[in-house]
Amino acid sequence: RQMAAFFPSLREYAVHYGLTRKRLSAARPDAIVMHPGPMNRGIEIASDVADGTRSLILDQVANGLAVRMAVLYLLAGGSALAQAQTRTETGETLEQRRDKANRNTAQLALPEPVPAG
Repeated sequence: RQMAAFFPSLREYAVHYGLTRKRLSAARPDAIVMHPGPMNRGIEIASDVADGTRSLILDQVANGLAVRMAVLYLLAGGSALAQAQTRTETGETLEQRRDKANRNTAQLALPEPVPAG
């Protein structure tokens, strides 16, 4: 059984792995900061970095929420409902247009093949 932790304290973890302004300055000037959250400010990432001009964390969180909402909408069948209610240039719904096309196709009669010989 392991009796000791890999890091004796959160402070030591932050010293070795935390993203600080000094560490970020070693990155390319166009590097961005992202974090999936939740953040442990002062441990994983310094507050001034998380709230800095290179941080896209709030955008990432907002976009993640929109993506999760869209996925739930699609899983709940919202896409089929939206397509069925979408109207074409003629005012028909896509479902009505598809049914009409299927009826027209079924009414087409191909000529009987002529026997050879």
